[in-house]
Amino acid sequence: MARWCAGNGWPVHPLAPGRKTPQANCPACKAQHHDPRTCPCPRAGRPCHGFHAGTTDPRSIDNWWTASPHSGVGVACGPANLIVIDVDAHSATVPDRSRLLPGIPIHDSVDLDGLASGFDTLALLAAYRQQPDPAQDTTTLRVRTPSGGLHIWYRLPNPAVRYRSSAGSSPKVALAWQVDVRAEGGYIVAPTTRLRQGTYEPLGDTRQPAPLPEWLANELSRTGHVVVPPQQPRPVAVPPARGPRRPQVAHRLLDPLLDEVARCGTVPEGAAFTEKLNRAAFTAGGLAAAGHLDESATRELLTATAHAARPQQTSQNEKIIHDGLAAGAARPLHLKGRS
Repeated sequence: MARWCAGNGWPVHPLAPGRKTPQANCPACKAQHHDPRTCPCPRAGRPCHGFHAGTTDPRSIDNWWTASPHSGVGVACGPANLIVIDVDAHSATVPDRSRLLPGIPIHDSVDLDGLASGFDTLALLAAYRQQPDPAQDTTTLRVRTPSGGLHIWYRLPNPAVRYRSSAGSSPKVALAWQVDVRAEGGYIVAPTTRLRQGTYEPLGDTRQPAPLPEWLANELSRTGHVVVPPQQPRPVAVPPARGPRRPQVAHRLLDPLLDEVARCGTVPEGAAFTEKLNRAAFTAGGLAAAGHLDESATRELLTATAHAARPQQTSQNEKIIHDGLAAGAARPLHLKGRS
C-alpha cells in the first residue's frame, strides 16, 4: 500500500504497528525540540516527525517497511494535495443545536431526534445546501474506519488554495460536529492499514479521490479553513548581548515550557494553550535578548511546536509568538548564577 500511495504522488510515512499514530522519533529527536523542517533525519532515511518525513522515494519506503513490515501507512495530506473529510461515529453527548453546524443557525422547528454522529451533521449540512451527502459519494475514494467512521478523500482542484486541518469539536475552526478535516499540517491513515481494532476498508470500486466539490470548498472557506499566508512579522529588536552565551543552560529553562505547549496537542480545548505559548515565547525573547539564544532559530522552534499542537490556528499562533518574543526582548533574561 505504501508503494501504491507513493505511485499516486502521495508522500507516505510509517505508523506504529497496530496503531494510527506515527512511529516514534529517534532518540536524538525525542531528547530535544527542534523544527521538523530542518531536521536531518528524514533526509538521512529516518522517519522522524511523522508526516514531515513523508516521501515518495521508493528506496526509503522499501527500507522503512522492510525494517517494520507491520507498520501502517500514513499519507501527508498537504504535500499530496489531498483533503479528507473524517466523519466520526463516537459515542458522545450531542451538543446544543447552535454548535452542530458552525455559523448556521438551526431553527427549533428542525427535528433533530436521532442525531448522534458526524454522519448526521454532514448529511444535515448537505441538506441545508441542497447538495448530495458526501458520505454517499460513490465517485470518490471512501474508507470505512475500524471505529465505524468514514474517510472521504478528495483532491484539491487548485493546489494554490490550501486548507487547514480541524477537529469537529473545535469551538473556533470546524466544519460540523464530529466531522474532522485532514489537510495541511496533518495526515490520514491509508486504506488497508490494520489496527488492533480492525482494518481501514475501502468502500465500493472507486480507488481514487475525486476533485473537491465546489460547494464543500465554499463551506470550508466560510468556516475559516483556507490557509492565508502569514504576513512577515517585523523583526524583534534584540539589544546587544551582555555577558557570555549559555545556550545549554537557556534550553534547560526553555525546553520544559515547550513541553507544556506540545502536550496541549493531546487536549483539544481547556489546556491553557495561549497562556503556555505566551510564557514560552516571553522566556525565549528574554533569553535571546540576553544573547543566550538565536532569535530567528528560537522563533522557528516556537512556531513548529505551536503548529503541531494547534494546526488549525497558525495565524493566531504566530501572533502570540511574535508578541511574546517582543515583550520578552524588552526584559533580557540573564543567567548569572545558573548552572
